Amino acid sequence: MNGGDLWVFGYGSLLWNPGFDHVETALAALPGYHRSFCMRSIHHRGTLAEPGLVLALDALRGAVCHGLAFRVDPAGHDETLAYLRERELISSAYLEKILVIDLADGRRVEAVTYVIDPDHDQYCGGLPLAEQGRIIARAVGGRGPNSDYLFNTADHLAELGIEDAELSRLARDVRALLAGHE
Repeated sequence: MNGGDLWVFGYGSLLWNPGFDHVETALAALPGYHRSFCMRSIHHRGTLAEPGLVLALDALRGAVCHGLAFRVDPAGHDETLAYLRERELISSAYLEKILVIDLADGRRVEAVTYVIDPDHDQYCGGLPLAEQGRIIARAVGGRGPNSDYLFNTADHLAELGIEDAELSRLARDVRALLAGHE
């Protein structure tokens, strides 16, 4: 892969909690996909009884998802892939794909990405923003409150200078819901 390089594309929790060693980080863009709360979370940010929502890469013609690319030292490839598969493929809702991403410095590389399977039971693309907010405000899973996941992602995108207006609005709405000010 890319002359021995392993790149991983992060767009959600990988931005603030990659969980693996890497030797380079770069701003990156993935064409043809958008970041979306289109996956019901029954493990990490919700339960079977009360699913939460997590971000996924959802295919959309003309879309571009901005995030981070992490380059892994060749000695850590197997360990990193094993870790990512355990973390991301906890259910079969995500598909592991190798896709071409554009790094901010002009390089184009192939990266491991995790995209939603639109045919999976956990797929819920197209939920209205208000419904997403209500779900995220109340759901809690094995890794904590769903709202923490949203806030961490929105905060890190802002720190990186990555504009995601829908995610920013959703974070504001959920903060208002949690404060009791709909």
